[in-house]
Amino acid sequence: MQSSALPLGHAAENAIFISNSNRISQTEQNLLFLCNGHGEDTIACKVIEALHEINPDISPAVLPMVGDGDAFSKLVKDGWLTKIGPSTILPSGGFSNQSFSGLVLDLKAGLLGSLWRQWTLIHRSAKEGRIVVAVGDLLPLLFAWASGANYLFVGTPKSDYTWASGPRSSLSDFYHRLKGTEWDPWEYWLMRSSRCRMVVVRDKITARGLRNHGVKALSPGNPMMDGISKRECPDDFKKYRRLILLCGSRLPEAYQNFKRLLIAIQLIQISSLIAVFVPLSSSSMREKIELILIDLGFKPTYQSSDENGISETWKKNSLLILIGFNKFSCWAKWGEVGVANAGTATEQLVGLGIPCVSLPGKGHQFNFNFAKRQSRLLGGAVTIAKRDETLAKQVGFLLNSDFDREIIGLRGSKRMGPEGGSHAIALIISTHLSKGLECGVI
Repeated sequence: MQSSALPLGHAAENAIFISNSNRISQTEQNLLFLCNGHGEDTIACKVIEALHEINPDISPAVLPMVGDGDAFSKLVKDGWLTKIGPSTILPSGGFSNQSFSGLVLDLKAGLLGSLWRQWTLIHRSAKEGRIVVAVGDLLPLLFAWASGANYLFVGTPKSDYTWASGPRSSLSDFYHRLKGTEWDPWEYWLMRSSRCRMVVVRDKITARGLRNHGVKALSPGNPMMDGISKRECPDDFKKYRRLILLCGSRLPEAYQNFKRLLIAIQLIQISSLIAVFVPLSSSSMREKIELILIDLGFKPTYQSSDENGISETWKKNSLLILIGFNKFSCWAKWGEVGVANAGTATEQLVGLGIPCVSLPGKGHQFNFNFAKRQSRLLGGAVTIAKRDETLAKQVGFLLNSDFDREIIGLRGSKRMGPEGGSHAIALIISTHLSKGLECGVI
């Protein structure tokens, strides 16, 4: 489960809700996006941007149900997106549904109270005429249905590739085969509601599984591949073998991932210099990341804010560590191999044709089960290493074999699909809104 909270006071409510006697016009213009995770925030942001390009008159609001919703900061600053509900940082990082201990910590941190405040805000917003767009899985979908409003659903996290490919030995694989889809019966019941006017999922195999259960699911494209820079690697770094290190965005797990991955890549045995690009999700991580680097014997060389977005550079033996903040989209194409304990960013990297190696730990997010599911989702383009030495050996193999890098990379890019998904989804939403003008509802 995942959560956020409700702003207090009449002033906040007045800022959120727009009173307008013309309900048809208001319905056309007002959308409320619900997102329950960092990856879902990223996807919603891309769809909202595409929707704004198609129709600048649409006035969207967003409620990030987990975390601080930092992905929306630029759009909010630009003045045409409203973020509602204060930030709520859960101890589990929003992964309490995957860990009992994480659920206990979230409950102690006030999860139930946050969910109630979220529900109150969503219900009031729906009564004011907003159409709900749920991005994620069960929780936003359930809240969208319970709001009483017409709603649209962007089902991003689940794919039938996670059980339809690879070994089929686990109980969960049998359960999914029995259903014929990774989505659960209560989820596709919510998708079949007469008030659910759109269901889009990430790939064709998942849409087909849902259609077999009476859900009119579409797969217009995967928004995750949009907005990534196509800029080639600068000449300064072409003399290096290049890795992208992704430690995730959930704290404190991201620090643990960073340290473990950094220890492992020091064991890579190749003769070339290695540049490791580390795009961190927030500048607030700087201090602890620096302490880890110092503890592992790395020395700072210089600090810069050049056109490449590099904030800090650290060195030890043949390793050059390049730190930047919110630079994933800029740096992603520069990598040859990813060392990645992350969710959405790993999928994006693989979608660019860059194979990855993961080193799962015992955290709430990136544990072995998560890594196994991710590897199957991406057609084996992510190799799971259980030990530091295994990761180093696999990365070394990929760096030394252009052929294997290309073949594995093609597998991943095929699973993720081409760019353009955000615009395609935004067009469908815009079409539904236009139909709503004709009859007063969508």
